[in-house]
Amino acid sequence: MTVYRHSATQQDPDTPYDEAPAGGWGSLEGIAQIAGEAKPSAVAMKILGTLNKPGGAMCSSCAWAKPAKPGPVEFCENGAKATLWELDRRRADAAFFADHTLEELKGWHDHDLESAGRLTEPLRYDVAQDRYVATSWDDAFAAIGAELRAMDPQQAVFYASGHAGLEASYLYALFARAMGHQNLPQSSNMCHETTSVNLKTFIGTPVGTCTLEDFDHCDAIFFFGQNTGSNSPRFLHTLKAAVDRGCRIVTFNPVRERGLIEFADPQSPAQMTLAPATKMSRHYYQVKPGGDIAVMAGLIKCVLAVEEAMPGAIDHEFIAQHTQGIDAMLKAVHAATWPEIERESGLSRAMIEQAADVYLSAGRSIGIYGMGLTQHVNGWLNLGMLVNLLLLRGNIGKLGAGISPVRGHSNVQGQRTVGVGEKAAHMPADTLKQLFDIDAPEQDGLNAVHACEGILDGKVKAVISLGGNLLRALPDRERLEAAWPRLRLTVHVATKLNRSHLMPGEVSYILPCLGRVDRDRQAGGEQAVSMEDTFSHIYGSLGEAEPPSDTVKSELAIVAGMAEATLDPNPALKWREWTANYDLVRDLIEATFPDDFAQFNQRLMQPGGFYRGNPARERIWKTDSGKAQFTAPTTLSALGQAPGAGMTLITLRSNDQFNTTIYGFSDRLRGLKGSRMVVLINRAEIDRLGLAEGQQVALETLVEDGIHRRIDGLTVTPYDLPDSCIAGYYPELNPLVPLGYHEKNSATPAYKGTPVRIVP
Repeated sequence: MTVYRHSATQQDPDTPYDEAPAGGWGSLEGIAQIAGEAKPSAVAMKILGTLNKPGGAMCSSCAWAKPAKPGPVEFCENGAKATLWELDRRRADAAFFADHTLEELKGWHDHDLESAGRLTEPLRYDVAQDRYVATSWDDAFAAIGAELRAMDPQQAVFYASGHAGLEASYLYALFARAMGHQNLPQSSNMCHETTSVNLKTFIGTPVGTCTLEDFDHCDAIFFFGQNTGSNSPRFLHTLKAAVDRGCRIVTFNPVRERGLIEFADPQSPAQMTLAPATKMSRHYYQVKPGGDIAVMAGLIKCVLAVEEAMPGAIDHEFIAQHTQGIDAMLKAVHAATWPEIERESGLSRAMIEQAADVYLSAGRSIGIYGMGLTQHVNGWLNLGMLVNLLLLRGNIGKLGAGISPVRGHSNVQGQRTVGVGEKAAHMPADTLKQLFDIDAPEQDGLNAVHACEGILDGKVKAVISLGGNLLRALPDRERLEAAWPRLRLTVHVATKLNRSHLMPGEVSYILPCLGRVDRDRQAGGEQAVSMEDTFSHIYGSLGEAEPPSDTVKSELAIVAGMAEATLDPNPALKWREWTANYDLVRDLIEATFPDDFAQFNQRLMQPGGFYRGNPARERIWKTDSGKAQFTAPTTLSALGQAPGAGMTLITLRSNDQFNTTIYGFSDRLRGLKGSRMVVLINRAEIDRLGLAEGQQVALETLVEDGIHRRIDGLTVTPYDLPDSCIAGYYPELNPLVPLGYHEKNSATPAYKGTPVRIVP
């Protein structure tokens, strides 16, 4: 009998995978499936035709760039799904809630909850009936304001999901600080906070340095832990153009993600008929979870070896003028042996040398990464090592080069830019005093993990959620679900019903808001909103759909209504005037952040967005030293805890999913469909552990913190993964990730590297 051994470079043909390329007819079928279920309004095709184009609505899905010269179609499969999901004709109105108790709804799947349709009126939780019942906006605002006024401001938490535009987000951040707290956790706390905190230390900016133009000039692109095909499919068109002109892509990922292997452009008649699909990655390596530090140490060793044999591989002039700390970094890398690097990465020396050849022969290289780097205990070092690799050859601060995290939600980066964040530095207190005569608190507030700790110990009494499905997105969900009902106040600003709404506090409201594609009519006329993409470009967005009801309010109007009902009168806080005319809010954003938002209103609809700038792109380093910082590796693994006799769990999103929104049950690009309660594991590990395909097993967390975490009912599914590694779906497996098991500096949960055991 042949014994199977996993290969880091070849697909296991006896496990599920999609033989078709990403894109192609499969993407059109995926869109059609959602259209058939949501039965969107008649304006859907018109909105999709102008989506991500000047004068149209900006996609509410990912944060990829919107080109100045758009093509005929500027939406992808996931963007279309998000848009059609928001244009749902079904309604979760008062009659729906009259028919269903929360106890009943807790038995529904996440997909079915959102499939109930758009929310249409403000709702108050009635504990006696265990139902949400209709209420008026005035009563809702008055009750919320009374509750917030009655508590210490530090007991309130204001969460934001990344959906709301810059205008509503700015007022939300202002509302919190005027109330007296900076407890402003955001969805980035669960994904790219590792970037925001650590890139600021390394290169002086909390965001990536690339713009869309760089992809027209790069010679090589190195991907680490980013799934382009499912998470940012429009990026595939940019990558295809780069590959077509000769750029080489090298990918490191524990999972063989189809989008970075092969892509057929749905807008190409040739590729949709007879022409072959584009081969995307020149080399694709299945690195072990947490093994990227070792990979990058190996790549750096290769650069150093070539430099020693033939000087010129390292940009000494750049390093001398723009960096510090190289000696300590080199000493640590020299100390790492190849056997250690191979063991931690799961790759051979020859594989890493092959990848290094691409880097060394490229004049301009871009480093791309996603949550495969950020959601680790040592995520800081993942980023530090990638910065090290780029700095060695001067690949930051020149055209066609740079570091580029791919952000998730459409405005998650922009919300932080306008002040949604727990740090005092996120919104200048002196400016707020000058503009609004308020004394913003000096102490930093709570991020998501710290807010949850406050909920568990009873110090936090209120959670306001501006969008999102926070409770479902968090780690340690079962512990938090038990604590959530002890909150005095929960408020959800939302377009659709989700599971977080089913865990009400003592006083709880659902406030229905406009979607990105809905017309926003205020007293001053129809309003535009704005957002920031992953490349720090700002875009205006105009909805064209009729709202789901006459009573739905905009996110900005809801924020303003809550603020006015909570805060003492202040003539400088003109909530009603700002609601009537969003231009006035953009003027405030410009006044608060003049370097980023000069002439904001005048440039709002600029094709391609306007660039707010990035000092590191100009080789201006806003670090403590005034230079870019090399980082000496202290370990070769990003894992906080090696699995020992267990396995390392990585959590995944499916192709039919955006964050916690489950559109359906097809993970087409991985060759999977059906139940999401699966544990993916390679065939060699199935044999080693004495398991069988289709067997029902449980997973238990191996982190020793006195809390037992277990999930039952998972089906063993053979899949092409590295040894000692398993995978399963987010958010279903979130209860296995301890709240305290997170990235060292930012507290980003370690969703990509949790040690677990399989229990037959």
